[in-house]
Parts: sequence; structure tokens; C-alpha cells
Amino acid sequence: MTSPLPERAGRRCHNRLNPLHSTHYFSPDLGRELAALGVGDPTAAYLAARAAAMGAVDAGVVTATFYNFRPGLVARHVPAVWETASPAVVLTARLRAVDATLRRLLGEEVRTAEEVAEAAELALVAAEACTPVARPLYAAHAGLPVPEEPHLALWHAATLLREHRGDGHLAVLLAAELDPLEALVSHTATGKGMTPQWALGTRGWKRAEWDAAVERLRGRGLLDGDGELTPAGAALRREIEAETDRLDRAPYAHLGAAGVERLTELAGGLAGRALAAGAFPAGMTGKG
Repeated sequence: MTSPLPERAGRRCHNRLNPLHSTHYFSPDLGRELAALGVGDPTAAYLAARAAAMGAVDAGVVTATFYNFRPGLVARHVPAVWETASPAVVLTARLRAVDATLRRLLGEEVRTAEEVAEAAELALVAAEACTPVARPLYAAHAGLPVPEEPHLALWHAATLLREHRGDGHLAVLLAAELDPLEALVSHTATGKGMTPQWALGTRGWKRAEWDAAVERLRGRGLLDGDGELTPAGAALRREIEAETDRLDRAPYAHLGAAGVERLTELAGGLAGRALAAGAFPAGMTGKG
């Protein structure tokens, strides 16, 4: 009989796996690959790389599924980017960038390391229990083939698990009546998300729009006069994460407690090495 999952075991596993997926977004390898296709703008490269699995979708689809980007920023690049590079070409370039990024951060041995192959196998088993219903980004990526090389298969599985959790998270944000910018502001206030400077710089919002969202959250009693979470705001963010955990329970329950513990250990070791190798920019997260 499978042992029950400890509380937050799925979240802990996700938090170790997700950096392995996210490294390529901050990698010069992705910029180089997309620039070679004519997509030189970093925002356009990010939007194209993450959205390509859905096909040549328009700005509305990308804005809806990414949630916290300013619609005008998305519309500046989508759908025009598909005229420069088709989704299929972008996906191939993205995988080349992931391969180069993981080899650069984790060493050439990442291609043959036993722990990488084991982690890939465990993560793919977990992903078997992901469901596509009302999860568009997950569903799009689930239709892509699993790469043969273990390090790329691990990245693919981490991507499936990340987008599955992320799609569910957006449903929770809607239920909490947090619009895209309010969700971004309140997450930043936890100290666990991007700094306001990073959020403004990458998501396209204007300072006046940010300040207006702060005022709306204050009006709901979720932020105090200093922009910090009130007890009610902190409780709401905890509830959001707990409900996201509930909607994302299936893959980790399918893998089982022992498998989740082992995958968390393996992914944590790999993510730690990537972080130590400079996978992410300094000062990106925190309250700023």
C-alpha cells in the first residue's frame, strides 16, 4: 500500500524541480538560439519559447494563460513573432537552448549521470497523473514528444509538472478575486516572488498601475500602509498555496511518498548546483 503523502510534499518537490525548468529563461543560450532566428528582443523570446507549444496563438491567448503580463506588452510581440519564427522552429531552438544550458550549469556529465536518469524516470511517472482539463499550458506541452536524452527528459517532465501546477494556480487566483497585477503585487509582498523592480521590468506594468493595485489591496484589508501583507493578506496567500497544492496533488500521489521524497532529493541536488553556477540573476527575488 502506498504511504500517504506528507503535508506539502508535492509543493516541496515542485519547488526543487521548477528551477530546472526555469533556468533556460535566464540563459544566454536561449537568447542566442532565438536571436539566430530573428527574435532578438528578450521579452519576445520568452513569450515565444513558453507559448510555442500552443501553436501560433494570438496575444489574447498568451495574456490569458500567462496571467500576470501587461496585455500591451504581450501584444507588442504576439502574434508578430510567429511571422519571424514558427512555433515548431521555436520549440526546436528552445530544446537546443535547454541542452546547452543544463550542460553548462551542471557539466557535460549531466547527459549520462545516473541520478539524472533516475530523476527523469520519477518525474515522468508523476506526470502520468497530470490532467489536461482546464489546464491549457500543461495540455499543450503534454502533446510534445518526450526527449530521448535523460537530462532533456527530466527538463520536459519538470515543464509538465510546472505548467500543470501553474494552470491550477491561476484558477485559485481567480477564485480569490485577485486580478493579474494584484496577484503579482501580493506575491511580491510575501518576499518569495520577484522584487517589484523585476516584476515591473519584465511584466510590462507601469508604476502608476502597480500603485493602483496596491491601493485596491489596501482597500480589501490585504496590505497595510507600508505595502506589507496584513494578517488577512498573509492568510489569503497561505490559502492560495494550500488550494494550489490540493489541485496539484494527483501527480505526487501517483508517484507515492517514497518516490516524491527521492525525486525531491535528486532535483534539489541538481537545482542547488545550477543555482551555485549562477543560473539566476542576483537580486531577482525578495522584497527589493
